[in-house]
Amino acid sequence: KIALVGQNGSGKSTFVKLLLHLYEPTGGQIAMDGISMGDYTLQSWRDTFKPVFQDYRTFALSVAENILTRPMRKDPEGEAADRALVENALRQSGAYDRVMKMPHGMDTMLTREFDDKGEVLSGGEAQKIALARVFASDSPVVILDEPTSALDPVAEYQLFENMMAACRDRAVVFISHRLSSAVLADRVYLFEEGRITESGTHRALMEQDGHYADMFRKQAESYRETEAEKEVRA
Repeated sequence: KIALVGQNGSGKSTFVKLLLHLYEPTGGQIAMDGISMGDYTLQSWRDTFKPVFQDYRTFALSVAENILTRPMRKDPEGEAADRALVENALRQSGAYDRVMKMPHGMDTMLTREFDDKGEVLSGGEAQKIALARVFASDSPVVILDEPTSALDPVAEYQLFENMMAACRDRAVVFISHRLSSAVLADRVYLFEEGRITESGTHRALMEQDGHYADMFRKQAESYRETEAEKEVRA
């Protein structure tokens, strides 16, 4: 479980796009299991990864089809298995209660592009639907490129906890501006100006007392101030 952290423009998303073969490297090589990316077919390489980007999309399809990214199977046994898969994914992503309140549950159409009665989701709700796709997939590597920006820090942390538990047997690479989530990672990489300048566990980097530790402390302080402001208003 790997966290990529750093300021905007430091190279985190570019790294992910290179890893997904959306960009071609201009130098060096990318390899998996010791085999160069160029020796894989494009489809077999990309099938290894299940990404969720910060510019995720929901489509004018049912909730279930949005999560499965394919039609629901028609045979009774296949449909039952798909429904169980979608239900579990919704629970894991935190979207289950919201979807079950919709007129047709997981069969409810999203957006009003083709259905005047389609459900229109908030930013945070749509993000949970996009993240549910990860829980419904079996790709060995999950990549999360800041997909939780519309969630508050507590909701994001809980969702990442669910993600780590659900992906016990899978690799997870995630980018988040909220460094509190990096605590969950086995290893943290700090990007600065296109280079990895610090790496290690959260604890080791805090003990190293470098740039990562400074960023973490400043962010933690801003969260404490926000909570204090809420208490004053209350």
